[in-house]
Amino acid sequence: MGIPIKNNILWVGKVDWELRKFHGEEYSTHKGTSYNSYLVREEKTALIETVWAPFAREYVKNLQKIIDLNTIDYIIANHGEIDHSGALPELMRHIPETPVYCTANAVKSLKGQYHQDWNFVVVKNGDRLSLGNKELIFIEAPMLHWPDSMFCYLTGDNVLFSTDAFGQHLATERLFNDLVDQSELFQECIKYYANILTPFSSFVDRKIREFASLNLPLDMICTSHGVVWRDKPMQIVAKYLEWSANYQENQITIMYDSMWDATRKMAEAIAHGIAEEDHTVLVKIFNIARSDKNDIVTEVFKSKAILVGSPTINKGVLSAVAGILEEIRGLGFKNKKAAAFGAYGWSGESVKMITERLKEGGFSIVNDGMKMLWNPDKEGEGGCIAFGRNFLKAVNDLQVS
Repeated sequence: MGIPIKNNILWVGKVDWELRKFHGEEYSTHKGTSYNSYLVREEKTALIETVWAPFAREYVKNLQKIIDLNTIDYIIANHGEIDHSGALPELMRHIPETPVYCTANAVKSLKGQYHQDWNFVVVKNGDRLSLGNKELIFIEAPMLHWPDSMFCYLTGDNVLFSTDAFGQHLATERLFNDLVDQSELFQECIKYYANILTPFSSFVDRKIREFASLNLPLDMICTSHGVVWRDKPMQIVAKYLEWSANYQENQITIMYDSMWDATRKMAEAIAHGIAEEDHTVLVKIFNIARSDKNDIVTEVFKSKAILVGSPTINKGVLSAVAGILEEIRGLGFKNKKAAAFGAYGWSGESVKMITERLKEGGFSIVNDGMKMLWNPDKEGEGGCIAFGRNFLKAVNDLQVS
């Protein structure tokens, strides 16, 4: 059974209520997700994207209840990633000659993953495919978020099929953006952007402005994950423009791991100092080992500055801290300040190591960090409070300059 989207457009995807990890173990999906596939039935019929491989047989079986597969004229592969294309091998087993429209890079990724030489039709930016009275316009969108990505736009209905852009991992029985909890929706949207699209922000900005220059009316955005934006679809476009511009709020995030609570005590005292200096600054503290890393990354994305703490262990840092530093480095955040802290008992290398990793991640280092021998006493806690106050002053001074 399909869900009507608009006129002759049906949603024929799959809601995955049970998914809790995505991209292997790299992305947490507390709210599940959906794999959105769309059937456009005009004089010609186009199927836009499929679903993830574990649901391939179910997907094809359900599709057969809606349409004779042999009457599908075109398959549109906006993106070759497996959560989008995973059902293609099962589908093409039934209709092997049906043309698959995609970018040149998508041909490479699809062949590389499935080792099939299907009837590929390579499209470029601005190419059009007639469905009768309406056309699909193809819009290449490289690095949003794979080199093979593209959008397609349906004339007449004014619908943009945006693949991963503007989506979120959110399973819901209500498909449209105006029918779901708005705070939950936008939290999943910013998490999706922060963890997946941050490295490609310049491409996001450029592609949105390029699409705007085409002066195509936009009534709806059909994403590949989560809701369909039918109510004020430009609201999520505006958010993407905001998020792509080195986004930050008046927030400082403190993240740490601790062996015997000394580094935790430092974190809390530093937070106290920041709050004393300016109570309007939002300060959030996370134990990295006990918190979801993608939720932490989302808070880093929102922050103007961060502090990272770890005790020294074997002349290094705790593994949870090392892991999130690598995650942050790869995302390439810009225009954010940082410093390190940590307790030690023997050699005390952790602060210097964290500082170097933060530099590699593109953060502006505010100071040399703070390290403390053993467990902080009252005097030590007072030093941490002063460190927090001075850190905020330095952050604000750097922003003014």
